[in-house]
Amino acid sequence: MLEVGSGCSGCVCRPAAMKHCFYNESVGFFYNNSRKELTTYWRTKDVLVVALGLTVSLIVLLTNLLVIAAIIINRRFHYPIYYLLGNLAAADLFAGIAYMFLMFHTGPRTAELSLKTWFIRQSLLDTSLTASVVNLLAIAVERHQTVLTMQLHSKMSNQRVMILIFCIWATALLLGLIPSYGWHCLCALEECSSMAPLYSRSYLTFWAISNLLVFLLMAVVYAHIFIYVKRKMGRMSAHTSFHPRYRETVVGLVKTVTIILGAFLICWTPGQVVLLLDGLGCKSCNVLAVEKYVLLLAEINSLINAIVYSYRDNEMRSTFRRILCSICYRNPKYTPTAVKPNGADRGSLSLNGHFTVDSSI
Repeated sequence: MLEVGSGCSGCVCRPAAMKHCFYNESVGFFYNNSRKELTTYWRTKDVLVVALGLTVSLIVLLTNLLVIAAIIINRRFHYPIYYLLGNLAAADLFAGIAYMFLMFHTGPRTAELSLKTWFIRQSLLDTSLTASVVNLLAIAVERHQTVLTMQLHSKMSNQRVMILIFCIWATALLLGLIPSYGWHCLCALEECSSMAPLYSRSYLTFWAISNLLVFLLMAVVYAHIFIYVKRKMGRMSAHTSFHPRYRETVVGLVKTVTIILGAFLICWTPGQVVLLLDGLGCKSCNVLAVEKYVLLLAEINSLINAIVYSYRDNEMRSTFRRILCSICYRNPKYTPTAVKPNGADRGSLSLNGHFTVDSSI
C-alpha cells in the first residue's frame, strides 16, 4: 500500500507501515504470549490425560471400523441413511485418529513442534469434528424427511448421497484449513487466543457460533420429529385397527431421538461455550483449566455416535456379531445376511397396513 507524503512538493509516495509477522518464532513464543503453560516435563496430570485420551481414541477407532465394515458387507444397509451413518463413522474414525495424533504431540512434546506441525495437529481436529457435526445435521434432516413422508428409507438417489457426502467433507476441510491459510494471529499477537495460541480469537468465535447454530437447528429438527410422531401416535391410537407394535416403534423412536439429542448437547455444548468465551476475550474465565476435558468430552461423542446410531439397530448388532465371530474363528466363508427378495426393506407399511418408523435411527 502507498500513501501520499505531506509537506512536499507534488506527490511523494512511500511504503506504508507493514505488519510484523512472527513466522520464524517457536510455538513456545506464542504460548508465552497467550500465557498458556507449556511444560518441559511429564506431570501426573499429563500422563493421565494422555492415557485416557489414547484409550478413548482406540475404542473410537475399533467401534467405527466395525460400523463401516458392517455397512459395506451387509446389503441390507445399502440405503441413503446407512451411507450417511457410514460417513458419520468415517468422520468419527478420522476424529479418533486426529485425537490420537494430538495425544502423541501434547504435553512436553508441544514445545518441540514446528509451527507447521502445530497447525496440522489443530487442523486435523477441526476438520474431523466439523465433519462429524455436519454429518449429524445431515442425518437429522434425512430422518425428518423420511418420518414426515411416512417412509422407512429415503428416496434420495445414490448420486445425491455421494454429492451430499462430498459437500460435508468440503465444508469440514474448508473450516479446518482456514486458520492455516490466514485466519491466525501470527501477524497480530494481540488477537491470539488462550486455548489455541496460534489461532485468532475471531476464528474461535466464528467456529463456536457456527457449531452452536448447528446445534440449535438440530434441536429444532428433532423437536419437530418428536412432536409429529407424538401427534401421529395419538391419532393412530384412536383408530380401531391400531396395532400395539406401532406404539412400540414410536416409543423406540422417541427414546432414540432423546438419547441422540441429549448426548450430543452434553458432549458438545461445554466445549463450544468455552471456545466462545475464549474467542470473546473473557479475562475472568479460566478456560485453560477445562480445555483438555471439554475436548475429551467432544471426542467421546464420536464413540456415543457409533453406539446410538448403530448398536440400537437389531440388524446392525447381528452383523457385528457375525463379523466378530468370523474374526474369532477365522472363518473365511462368512457371508452377510441375505436380502429378502420381496423388497420388504423398502416398504413403509407393516403387514396390518399401519405406517412403521425405523426406531433405531
